[in-house]
Amino acid sequence: MSRMQDKMFNCEKELTLYVIGSKWKILILWHLGKEGKKRFGELKALMPGITQRMLVNQLRELEDDLIVERKVYLVVPPKVEYSLTEQGKSLMPILDSMYKWGKNYMENVMDTPANKSASIK
Repeated sequence: MSRMQDKMFNCEKELTLYVIGSKWKILILWHLGKEGKKRFGELKALMPGITQRMLVNQLRELEDDLIVERKVYLVVPPKVEYSLTEQGKSLMPILDSMYKWGKNYMENVMDTPANKSASIK
């Protein structure tokens, strides 16, 4: 957990956001949690807009934080798979709640007539 070394957190929520707090990390965790093991190319294809460098960095941080496991198979060509650790799997109820909240917000707040007319202006 070298990323955590010398870091000070004011509360547990701040620590949680530090570990999972990026658009890409949440999407990586969602795909691995809902669909299981994925290879690098599969993850990249599931997230249009992410650069290869960003995906590598996000996966490394999640691996350093013991949320994602990287398994290397000694075959030719090389094969690497990513999956959630037990600690990573424990985040799935949180991500499910975030999904439900976002869906509800989208349906009840963003899709209201007032918001639609404001976005037209």
